[in-house]
Amino acid sequence: MAHPKRRTSSAVRDKRRTHYKLTPKAVTLCPNTGELHLRHKAYVVDGDLYHNGQLAIKNYAKTNAAPAADATGDDE
Repeated sequence: MAHPKRRTSSAVRDKRRTHYKLTPKAVTLCPNTGELHLRHKAYVVDGDLYHNGQLAIKNYAKTNAAPAADATGDDE
């Protein structure tokens, strides 16, 4: 198993970590709905599902809602 011969200094360690950073998410404004959304993802506006600026499924929120069998979580 590999192990270092010398201790890595904090300067070398920190220089290596300068590229470990997050990039901002690509957010776009829909020209049809005016809604901000993630690119290449479907999004819901007023209960309708949109993708690529076009209506994909009308009344998506109503059809997607599944009835909750037992919301309390008791197994008795």
